[in-house]
Amino acid sequence: MTTHKDPREELIEHLPAMRAFAFSLSHNASSADDLVQDAVVKAWDNFDKFQTGTNLRAWLFTILRNTYYSQHRKRRREVEDPEGIMAASMSQKPDHDGRLAMTDFREAFAQLTSEQREVLVLVGAEGFSYEEAADMCKCAVGTIKSRANRARKRLAELMHLDDDSELEMTDSATLAVVNGKPSV
Repeated sequence: MTTHKDPREELIEHLPAMRAFAFSLSHNASSADDLVQDAVVKAWDNFDKFQTGTNLRAWLFTILRNTYYSQHRKRRREVEDPEGIMAASMSQKPDHDGRLAMTDFREAFAQLTSEQREVLVLVGAEGFSYEEAADMCKCAVGTIKSRANRARKRLAELMHLDDDSELEMTDSATLAVVNGKPSV
């Protein structure tokens, strides 16, 4: 009966050959090191699938080769864009400037009392119910409703909005604060 080495211990003996093979595939020392490391991790995680008595070196090289080609296929689908030029060209600004500039909203919002800002954030932007907001603020539900109503009226007044004004905003949380409808 032949005894076999523990494949985990034998793996170390194959590292120089694996690195050489990885270098022959990648043509880059740093990439080769990364490739060997990835292959070793995969092998270590799958030693339960290795059949003792079979060729460990072949098994490791197969994992290394498959890892290389998987990464190679993945990189072919990716576009390198270190400066962000490609990503910037793919983004699109809204077709409108919006009726309400965000800076105008921020300035008006800052003029509200802290209680009014708090209730608008909780009920409008965060979407909490009046009851939940009342629990958080440790006050009556009616107080929360009153603060929210006064805050919205004051915000509309500061922003020179009337009941017929249609708001066009890209920020759903801000729109929810102004309209009193929960953000999605």
